[in-house]
Amino acid sequence: MKSARKSLLALVFVLSLILLVSVTVSAQDRMPPIPFDKMTDLQKKYAEEIIKGPRGALYGPFIPLIRSPELMDRSQRIGEYLRYKSAIGTRLSEFVILIVARQWTQQVEWAIHEPIALKEGIKPDVVKAIADGRRPVGMSADEEMLYDFCMELHTNKSISDSTYDRVLKRFGEQGVMDTLGINGYYTMIAMVMNATRTAVPDNKPGALKPFPK
Repeated sequence: MKSARKSLLALVFVLSLILLVSVTVSAQDRMPPIPFDKMTDLQKKYAEEIIKGPRGALYGPFIPLIRSPELMDRSQRIGEYLRYKSAIGTRLSEFVILIVARQWTQQVEWAIHEPIALKEGIKPDVVKAIADGRRPVGMSADEEMLYDFCMELHTNKSISDSTYDRVLKRFGEQGVMDTLGINGYYTMIAMVMNATRTAVPDNKPGALKPFPK
């Protein structure tokens, strides 16, 4: 009896070890950083442009995107405008980015933009609610209309007339378009990093819990 129990425990241990190894392997970064001296001339060129720009480093989504340097170059220019110069302003741009990161459970996007959003003045309770997948309370009027706009876009794949008109009246057509652009660009970035399993900075555990299935 004891022998059978020991064999069962040993089998459970082996199966647990196999599961742990398989989870670790599946979580490995599929497109880790390429050493600079291993990059092609085109990769080096566009990497240097990002490093010399407002971002100051090649990190996050640009690590996998460098595999297609021209795609990276064209997309990062869109991202630079939407992040730093959008018609809704930096604070609200960061607010929208957090909504996108939560919808895609994109850990790197969240890790990069959560501290920026807090620094820009988004309330910690609002950030926490977005992370939890809850509608925040205590949002400003601008945050509330943009939250509705983004959530309808992600959930319904469309936007109601009343929600659209509120954002249009407040931010104009350029503001509407830039908000759509932020959602679209950061959704693409989330897709890239989720598919390639881009590592969270400093190998920290992801702050976002998966949504219930």
